[in-house]
Amino acid sequence: MGSLQQQATDLALPKSWGGGSNRIAAPEYVYIFALLVFYSFGLILIDLFDAQKPGWRKFWSFVGPGLLVSLAYIDPGSLETDLQAAANHGYELLWVVFIGLVFALIIQSLAANLGVSTGKHLSELCKAEYPILIKYCLWLLAEFAVISADVPEVIGTAFALNILFHVPVWAGVLCTGLSTLLLLSLQRYGVIKLYFVRKLEMLMAVMISVMAACFFGEMSYVKPPATGVLKGMLVPKLSGQGATGDAIALLGALVMPHNLFLHSALVLSRKVPNSVRGINAACRYFLIETGFALFVALLINVAVVSVAGTVCLANNLSSDDSDRCSNLTLNSASFMLQHVLGKSSSTLYAIALLASGQSSSIADTYAGQFIMQGFLDLKMKKWVRNLVTRSIAIAPSLIVSIIGGSQGAARLIIISSMILSYVLPFTFIPLLKFSNSSAKMGPHKNSIYIIVISWILGLGMFGINVYYLITTFVGWLIHDDLPKVGNVFIGIIVFPLMAIYILSMIYLTFRKDTVVTYIEPEMNDPAAQARMESGLSNPDGSFRADDVPYGQDLADIPLPE
Repeated sequence: MGSLQQQATDLALPKSWGGGSNRIAAPEYVYIFALLVFYSFGLILIDLFDAQKPGWRKFWSFVGPGLLVSLAYIDPGSLETDLQAAANHGYELLWVVFIGLVFALIIQSLAANLGVSTGKHLSELCKAEYPILIKYCLWLLAEFAVISADVPEVIGTAFALNILFHVPVWAGVLCTGLSTLLLLSLQRYGVIKLYFVRKLEMLMAVMISVMAACFFGEMSYVKPPATGVLKGMLVPKLSGQGATGDAIALLGALVMPHNLFLHSALVLSRKVPNSVRGINAACRYFLIETGFALFVALLINVAVVSVAGTVCLANNLSSDDSDRCSNLTLNSASFMLQHVLGKSSSTLYAIALLASGQSSSIADTYAGQFIMQGFLDLKMKKWVRNLVTRSIAIAPSLIVSIIGGSQGAARLIIISSMILSYVLPFTFIPLLKFSNSSAKMGPHKNSIYIIVISWILGLGMFGINVYYLITTFVGWLIHDDLPKVGNVFIGIIVFPLMAIYILSMIYLTFRKDTVVTYIEPEMNDPAAQARMESGLSNPDGSFRADDVPYGQDLADIPLPE
């Protein structure tokens, strides 16, 4: 880390960080971000006001699934991995954030397209396609991904309670076992469901926005160099100790497997006419919504990494700030916002962290519900589902927080994120294969090029995962203190597991699918298309729900309408 600190010598940090610099750093990145924002809005406006396409009113009816899914990209797990990557490597891993969110946009849009095109979500298609043994293995891995994603939410909420009320982290972990359960239970009661929950979700969104605004404000204060930030985003580099592991954790925290199941199911809460125009319009709307949400998530993650990297890699830090940066976690990161928020920095940061953890945990619960219903055709009440997943997620979080305290809990977030990265191929390979079949048969054939890009990015991620897994384990065997007999015994157990992991990926990739995953739209009857695009099925104006990919059981999800 010494070379990075040397590179940070000339950073224009304020004197209140422990020193000063005479270099004047113009905030070029602010203009770059502003141009990107205006460019994105311009594309959206051009697309929506095209004379051949429906406008804002119809677009708004599709808003909701992408926003709920995007919460996972600014959850406590993402923030923790951002902080760790910045503290250890400065801006060097920003390219992982950029590529990860581009990859996320592609596969999330494919998940939405899959639901629209087939009328079924991803777990239902996996159940129909794979043999019973493979089906149950995929189900267990999907459940494991939900639990791994819930661990950072539990610990993040516990950190927030620790900052606000000085509750020990282990006690905060216990308290989080009931928090999301309480929020979900409120949705069952009439007026509360329609009014209070919407207001509560809006409040959470506002608090997350406040935290994002604070990091943007602090970014303008510490002035990270635009060249360093852009170089980190555009030049792939894995140098320094632990860089590969941090990159895998970053990717796992950004591209979560359960989000693909969730997105493919949430789009079924919208009625889409079974016509070429109706399917293409829905896919376009969901892409715009998801793109905007993930673009905002990209800006937030870049801001967090830029602020943490600028502050922690400067050589003019005070001794207190240097100690905080050497053990940087979600629980201690509020000091970075003190120049923008003053004495209230820790309180506002904790409230925003609490909102982030609770919002993401609600999305995790929905994802688990759809996974269980799709794979097993078993519908479990939301509060029971949340109780089960939270109980499983609380166990390791509680043990680690008691033994290792805040540092141990923060390390558990990184480990959970790495697990998600290794589970991800078992989700996106079936998704890409189903999407490939639909794209070849469907009206939106151009998406085949997106699928090719997805395969390239996915195989690259898989290669990094396998490389890190093998080199780390071999390095551990070489440098551990166990006798040779112990090393041989461990190798006999672990190397076959690695081989099974690799062979499973090969099997899923090259297995020939047999189930048709596409609903052929009505293309021969213009009158029928016009009726369906108006939301009607019959000439008399009646409507049949079986003519469109619409999930009646998903209609009670509290999404914007």
